[in-house]
Amino acid sequence: MLRKLLPIAILTLGAWLPGASAETPEGNGAKLRIAVVSSYHREYLWSQDTNAGLTKALLDFGYLDNPSLGKQFWENDYVESSKAIVLKLWMDTKRRNRQSEIADSVAQMIASIDDFNPDIILLGDDNAANYVGNHYLDTPIPVVFWGINGTPTKYGLLDSMERPGHNITGIYQAGYLREGLVALKTLLPEIKTFAVLSDDSPTGRSKAKEFLRWARRGELPLELVEVVVTNEFEIWKQRALELQNQVDAFFVLNHNTLRTKDGKSVEQFEAGRWYLMNINKPDMAHERHFVKEGILSAVEDSGFKQGYEAMRVADRILQHGEKPAEISVYAPERGPFIINTERARGLGIDERILNHSLVEETIDFCLALKHPS
Repeated sequence: MLRKLLPIAILTLGAWLPGASAETPEGNGAKLRIAVVSSYHREYLWSQDTNAGLTKALLDFGYLDNPSLGKQFWENDYVESSKAIVLKLWMDTKRRNRQSEIADSVAQMIASIDDFNPDIILLGDDNAANYVGNHYLDTPIPVVFWGINGTPTKYGLLDSMERPGHNITGIYQAGYLREGLVALKTLLPEIKTFAVLSDDSPTGRSKAKEFLRWARRGELPLELVEVVVTNEFEIWKQRALELQNQVDAFFVLNHNTLRTKDGKSVEQFEAGRWYLMNINKPDMAHERHFVKEGILSAVEDSGFKQGYEAMRVADRILQHGEKPAEISVYAPERGPFIINTERARGLGIDERILNHSLVEETIDFCLALKHPS
């Protein structure tokens, strides 16, 4: 029997969806049914960014009648407009990331999707794309993913990026990792070496592997000293402390699946607060929410654009009759080069960098420092 990882996902839709009609799907006339699965949880800042992009696209392409329905969708994970019924499901695999927990979540997602009987499925990020996507591969239901890290063909969903060949296509993350290194090196020319800190998640591993591949090929602007990939919080902290005496900077990747010695999940801001309080080196990340957390800089790989572009592709399928098999997979253009001014002041480099023409946007707070210790 499945454990109740996401209790709402296994109830019948009519019983739990706010405002849901008791009618059968046929009773809703020609309304389109859109199922959205996020790999993560609603408190995760990246998920909030992707949801904002998705909601804006639902409005722009006419699937929601007004912005208040967008707010309702976020609050209830369900909305019904004059044109569409949209359901949102959460896998919560940042915090519940053991294989048994992921397997339970996947089973619950599939049960809820089948019950909902969608016209299209949108899958947010790697775990949803991989596990749920493969279940619906080569079925009649079109599927659009967003947020796959690295090579989008790695999960066996596509024949090629140019011509997917099946019922699945979508948007992937280019990462803009090297661009972030180049930008920070331009601001701080004295930086020569760096280390990578990552959790041991699909997202973190894929980016860590990219750094190692580029280093072997001599394609990085800085010398890569070490890549740390672990889900053990104590090891992650220990290696960060040791490496700050050996490197000039850090590239901080995802740190959302870290666990304490007793197996307790460590929240992103808890790990981030420890890092900011103990590591006194310039640092980079790859997404806006890490700069909000308190990391010094990032060339943004936009979550908003991921969600928005995925819905743009879904609209091409739903309204224009295009086939997923023939829609090329692509990554949105990079976002701005962002600097966290509070982190810059704490590092004593704010006067050197904040007026530089390369800086396109600033954030003046560190959310992790507001997190209780």
